[in-house]
Amino acid sequence: MGLVVNGRTERLLVDSRVTLLDALRERLGLTGTKKGCDRGQCGACTVHVDGRRVLSCLTLVASAAGRRVGTVEGLADGDRLHPVQQAFLDCDAFQCGFCTSGQIMSAVALLQEGRTGSDDEIREQMSGNICRCGAYENIVAAVRTARRGGAAR
Repeated sequence: MGLVVNGRTERLLVDSRVTLLDALRERLGLTGTKKGCDRGQCGACTVHVDGRRVLSCLTLVASAAGRRVGTVEGLADGDRLHPVQQAFLDCDAFQCGFCTSGQIMSAVALLQEGRTGSDDEIREQMSGNICRCGAYENIVAAVRTARRGGAAR
């Protein structure tokens, strides 16, 4: 089966029961997407499929065949970080970092969706991404910062 991951066409021969998360991590070596709960409850595995955020632990890789998949590894442009990645650094929006890639992927998507009108809206839209360290205020600040900087690229 073929899918486009971060702009590159990838061919995979996998069992139909393999999740997108496992294919990304174990078959393609893209370990930025984290396996947290493996039940769709924490958001650490958030990636984009055709520009929409999905929980890759609940998505079969077969359902992504022929579609565009984006991971945190595909956000930066060479050495230049994506504006959301930069905002997370600038606002200290992470502690242990385990949830950060999923948080960033969700933030990029909600900025593209235009769902960042207020801090309450940001909190609501990011509520599917759990941060066990409790960096939520800094995450909201990072999304707000990226919004001001026009991060919806």
